[in-house]
Amino acid sequence: MPESSAVEHSDRPESDRAGTRRELIDRWTEILLAVMLGAVALATAWSGYQSARWGGVQSVLFSKAGALRTESTRASTQAGQLVMVDIGLYSNWINAYAEDSEDLAAFYVQRFRDEFRPAFDAWLETDPANNPNAPSSPFDMPEYTLSTLKESEQLEREAEATFEEGLDANQQSDDYVLNAVILASVLFLAGIASRFDWLPVRIAVVVAALVLLAIGLYNIIVYPVS
Repeated sequence: MPESSAVEHSDRPESDRAGTRRELIDRWTEILLAVMLGAVALATAWSGYQSARWGGVQSVLFSKAGALRTESTRASTQAGQLVMVDIGLYSNWINAYAEDSEDLAAFYVQRFRDEFRPAFDAWLETDPANNPNAPSSPFDMPEYTLSTLKESEQLEREAEATFEEGLDANQQSDDYVLNAVILASVLFLAGIASRFDWLPVRIAVVVAALVLLAIGLYNIIVYPVS
């Protein structure tokens, strides 16, 4: 009888210590989960906000790229029209020159555009009437340039660069959406962690949630902000 009482007396403190340890673990787990839920809520809201912001940046950049392409097309069309003017005046000059009509030829020369005149003068210096190696027309001369064509090409390059920026903004918006999904997984794991009575499983779930939370917070730190 005394021996049985001694055994019960020795087992009771160990059982109490185990119960106290479990209560302490549960308490700290609850605190940790509460902190995680708060951090996840803020991080998720920030990811959603940034995703929306980058989506707006993407729309603005795509619209700007479209406007630049429209201006590029307009400038290219104008360049084509100016080329037709140059060709028309040059053809008339050729006909007047062929007919030895110097006054008429001079009349057309005076009406050459400022951008065409340097190419025409440089072409004449090659003596095309007697030099078989001379360029066939002033349009083959390096001096023949069109400012509107250069403007069109510059606008097209700007449009392409702006469109690429829009694609980058779109990708950034998608990255923030993915980060929000990662953080939502943390919410799920944190929500079910307390439902597991078996301590190893609960710890595993909490650790998994912490890892995902760390990834989500790291992404927020390294991602660009709009």
